[in-house]
Amino acid sequence: MIRAMRNIGRVRAILRTLARYDALFLAERAGIPPRLVRLATRLSGGGRSLADMAERRPGERLAAALQALGPSFIKLGQALSVRSDLVGEDIAADLSTLQDSLPPFPGEQARAAIEAEFGRPAEALFESFDDEAVAAASIAQVHFAVTTEGGPVAVKVLRPGIEAAFARDLDLMDWLAGLAERHLPACRRLHPVESVRTFAEAVAVEMDLRLEAAAGDELAENFRDDPVFRVPRMDWLRTGRRVLTLQRIGTTPIDEADALTRAGFQPDEIVAQMARIFFLQVFRDGFFHGDLHPGNLSVADDGTIWAVDFGIMGRIDRATRYYLAEMLAGFLNGDYLGVADVHIRAGYVPAHRSREDFAQAARAIAEPIFGLPMRDISLARLLAQLFAVTDRFEMEAQPQLLLLQKTMLVAEGVGRTLSPDTNMWELARPLIEGWVAENMTAEARAAEAIGDGVRVIERLPALVAEMGESVGRLAREGVRLHPDSVRALAGGGRRRRRWPLWAGAAVVATLALAAL
Repeated sequence: MIRAMRNIGRVRAILRTLARYDALFLAERAGIPPRLVRLATRLSGGGRSLADMAERRPGERLAAALQALGPSFIKLGQALSVRSDLVGEDIAADLSTLQDSLPPFPGEQARAAIEAEFGRPAEALFESFDDEAVAAASIAQVHFAVTTEGGPVAVKVLRPGIEAAFARDLDLMDWLAGLAERHLPACRRLHPVESVRTFAEAVAVEMDLRLEAAAGDELAENFRDDPVFRVPRMDWLRTGRRVLTLQRIGTTPIDEADALTRAGFQPDEIVAQMARIFFLQVFRDGFFHGDLHPGNLSVADDGTIWAVDFGIMGRIDRATRYYLAEMLAGFLNGDYLGVADVHIRAGYVPAHRSREDFAQAARAIAEPIFGLPMRDISLARLLAQLFAVTDRFEMEAQPQLLLLQKTMLVAEGVGRTLSPDTNMWELARPLIEGWVAENMTAEARAAEAIGDGVRVIERLPALVAEMGESVGRLAREGVRLHPDSVRALAGGGRRRRRWPLWAGAAVVATLALAAL
């Protein structure tokens, strides 16, 4: 009850902001009865939205509202931008433009954070430290400095109090997701509670800058021998949970095509290198940069491509890489029955669903896209539309692929800015097909199966010990059922499909508070 009352107070402010930006439509899309949405609009001042909102698309209005709600909701909007299965392709596209920028906090607070982290004043670590931030985002901001050894560095510092602010808002999101999962049957397939907790885990990684530094180091290690791709060197002596220090680089932003051309670079060659680098990250390593917007990519005078900001990274296991390669090859070759087979084999589509129906849906998605001129073909759009049919075919959401789709979309945009007539995925196609030919032969799969068997044998002693512990726990404590399971059994398994009376009353009470 205390949690509910605390969160209802926060809901009041959120409703007012959503109404101000004419973004309450999201509640109706979530399955809340239209009569309650209309009541929310009326009680929360929806009729007094900002003057220019009527001319904006729904996704633009929602992005503006989330920007106004602050850091947690900016990050939530960015997370939703990869969930076209939740919000729709158009809204996801608008949310992908959400700018993660906020006014900077004072330089003296950054210095105080550095002293608190390392137990020494900034002057003891840096010969010089610029108090004016060069970039400020929702979680942290960046200052330029020079170390006491004379090395130019960039110093990333978390915002004061950001952990507590996120904890409060994440508790609210978890509470609302729990209500949705219990009382909106249509939402259960999308696992809202699990999605919020996955989002919370991602945010927790971004708020421990040691993990970001480790991700950058891992990416650098993967490309240690690459002649083109570079990652700044991490300064671990000046890196902690709330402070990250890394090598400062002097480069040209990758979307400044004219400047790169004047420097003697060929934009289409840069796009080709981007396609190669992205392919290697996804298929060779299964570890990719998940935020490839132009601010995080740049080109040095020697033609090397540099990446920064490793707070959002994606991992794809080998089985998913097999699925992805086979699925893309099927689409590129027009083998739609093959695309259906891949989805069923991977377990993404239940086996009882019609193979032919899924192939028909795949054809309907792909043909309009592949019928475009080569420069306009978008594999990211193809994946987005594929994810949009999840409900029809009972497909479970795949978070790692959703992040990949968003990253591909951003990379496509960068590529088109550099060289509008070049399609980076056509350049990557031979690499993908070569990877399939090399890694999916019977010999390669047999070798992998042998390796998996060896790993299982190595784990057998631990598995036996865990089994013994589980049996002992059952003997001591018996079987415990979740309260929801007990209630379901007591109710004879009846399913309640109507919006519960008490839940509706709670929403109305919240809306009444919002009107105060």
